[in-house]
This record gives sequence, C-alpha cells and structure tokens, in this order.
Amino acid sequence: MRPPPDFRHESDARSAGFLRVAGVDEAGRGPLAGPVVAAAVVLVPGQVPSGLDDSKKLGASTRDRLFTELLALAEVGVGMASVEEIDSLNILRAAHLAMERALAALAMLPDLALVDGNLLPRALPCPGRALVGGDALCLSIAAASVVAKVTRDWIMVDLAQQHPGYGWDRNMGYPSAAHRAALASLGPTPHHRRSFRPVHNILYQE
Repeated sequence: MRPPPDFRHESDARSAGFLRVAGVDEAGRGPLAGPVVAAAVVLVPGQVPSGLDDSKKLGASTRDRLFTELLALAEVGVGMASVEEIDSLNILRAAHLAMERALAALAMLPDLALVDGNLLPRALPCPGRALVGGDALCLSIAAASVVAKVTRDWIMVDLAQQHPGYGWDRNMGYPSAAHRAALASLGPTPHHRRSFRPVHNILYQE
C-alpha cells in the first residue's frame, strides 16, 4: 500500500531557499464538456488538514470537508480556461493556462511552484518544478487537486441545471455511456468541447 503524500518536497524547497511554496494541479482534462480548472495552494506547516490526499483517492464528502478546511487554513488561488480556449489552444495548453491563472490569483506569487505532471506551463509566473504523480506524493499538490476538483464539480452541477439530460451532476462532463447517449440524441451544447472527437464527430457527421 502506497504511503500518503507528505511535506518532503516542500521541506526540500524551503531548505534550498524557496520559503513560499505552492502546489499546483488541475481538474477536467478528460471531460467532453465544461472548463478545465486549476488551483494553487500554499500550505502552512503544522496547519495541514487531516486526511489530505490525492483527490482521486477521496470520496465527495471528504473532498468537500477538505476544501472548506483548506480555504480556512491555507492560501488558495483558482484559475480556469474556458471551452473556447480549450478548443483553440488544445487541452494541455488550456490546462497550463488555468495553472498560470491560479498562481496569479494568489495574494502573492510563491517562490516556487510544484506542478503536477511532467511539463511546466510556458508562462509560469514564478520558478517551478514538475512532479510526475505529484498529487499522490506532495501535500501541497494534493491540496490543489482537491480544490480544483471540488470547484469544477460545483461548476458542472450548476451547468447540469441549465442543460438537463446530460447527467453532468453525476458524470461531471466525462464521457460516460449516459453522457455519450445524450450527446448523440440531444446534440452538443455551447459547453461541449468541439475539438474532442466524440463531439466533433456528431457535429460533422455526414
């Protein structure tokens, strides 16, 4: 069984002189609809919510609790990229743009950003380190994964009320069988990503 994420990467950064360290992660690269959302979180040592882990390992009620505690105990910035930006830039660049915006939303830029993944955003506004699987290794990135996931889920629940039939309050825009069936029968909404193949194929089928 893998160990939970810890504060080792943040401690190493602080030892190297980076005193203000933010974890950065995104949610929503895979869905067929909705924005991609990123978060940047600066944790305070000794004030880390209990049970903090990669958002994919947590249930919804635990994520909601951690989200509330993180807003109270940590510094949080959120950024997003729209469906239009996803379609014009591609999903990776849009996710990186959301990360850049999340860092810019912090009260003050960090000395170092620990970014989940193997690539750093092009226009990162501060020094950064990419950390593959960072949400399972690094507490600050795990915190960012929770904030990004909960924020995006709330957006999709709201959009589900405006566009009933696609099940976005349950599938969060991901390509579930029910979502694909609704897409085929109801057609795309303005919130569907035209550059994603299942949506593109419906729009341009002969």
